[in-house]
Amino acid sequence: MRRPLVAGNWKMNGTRASVAELTESLRMQDMPTSVEVVVFPCALHVMQVVDGLKGAAIDVGAQDCAADVGFGAFTGEESATQLLDAGCEWVLVGHSERRLIFGESDEIVSKKFVSALECGLTPVLCVGETLEQRQAGKTVEVVARQLAHVLAQAGVQAFGRAVVAYEPVWAIGSGLTASPQQAQEVHAAIRAQLASEDQRIADGIRLLYGGSVKAENAAELFGMADIDGGLIGGASLKANDFGAICRAAGN
Repeated sequence: MRRPLVAGNWKMNGTRASVAELTESLRMQDMPTSVEVVVFPCALHVMQVVDGLKGAAIDVGAQDCAADVGFGAFTGEESATQLLDAGCEWVLVGHSERRLIFGESDEIVSKKFVSALECGLTPVLCVGETLEQRQAGKTVEVVARQLAHVLAQAGVQAFGRAVVAYEPVWAIGSGLTASPQQAQEVHAAIRAQLASEDQRIADGIRLLYGGSVKAENAAELFGMADIDGGLIGGASLKANDFGAICRAAGN
């Protein structure tokens, strides 16, 4: 049985004061013990959130990591080594905003995935299609290509220590949401692609849906056979909404 996972991506939001308030509010939420919960603050606030959630059943991750491990002359970057040292246990890899806005290629995403694993972080590999690609009927093709590149670099066994999040680009922050059936179709395709290489890995990996998940639609999305939780954006900045989504995953 796969344990549900709900992850909150705070993106480039928050000040020290608002992050302290959000962290304290999260501590007061009635989180189901059956659900694993993790939040991803911006790098500037990681250590503050690690300290603020100490003793709570909520892990902390980073929104990105460098493709290279250790240290070096890479101004503006944080390596997986540094993130682990700061208290992170997780890291997002290949988020659509990194791919589209910052031009990260499948090759770079694959390197970051491997670097995270090498340093002991759990990578959440993000895959997904644009609206144009969906309208052209290329959703599964695009997602399969993104996943295949990482499989080629890391090997299927690496996915025994990773999570995959399907986030249709057209649904992120738009208020639009893939229907539960649309999301399930892509999740099933991801699991089938992994199963073609290793059935055990495919059966055990958790697949998250990300794309305007809200308290109102979470239960129906999480009720799909291959959706094991969510990667939550805007709603994760409101403790009550995020708590409600976590409880929906527990049900």
